[in-house]
Amino acid sequence: MSGAREDIDVEELLGSRGRIRVLQVLAEDGELNISEVGRRTGMNYTSVERHLEALREMGLLREKRYGKIRIYEALFREISVRFERGRGVRVESHAAPDFP
Repeated sequence: MSGAREDIDVEELLGSRGRIRVLQVLAEDGELNISEVGRRTGMNYTSVERHLEALREMGLLREKRYGKIRIYEALFREISVRFERGRGVRVESHAAPDFP
């Protein structure tokens, strides 16, 4: 997952303050369950779940299941948004060291 990710909609990624808070928490800790993300962001379970699912669909997170417990893990080390004249907006994500 390194390099430019032109398939990620920058407005969808950054258009929500809640989604940015979820990204910040996972960037700091790497992986957490939904309740812990909610506790650290001050958001309710349903909102956190919705943001985590959207970020997973973008390829930025991976979900691990242990029975009823769902853990979300950041697959990125860094996310950059680039505004380039003549090329538009690009989102670049660089994989965490454990991932190709």
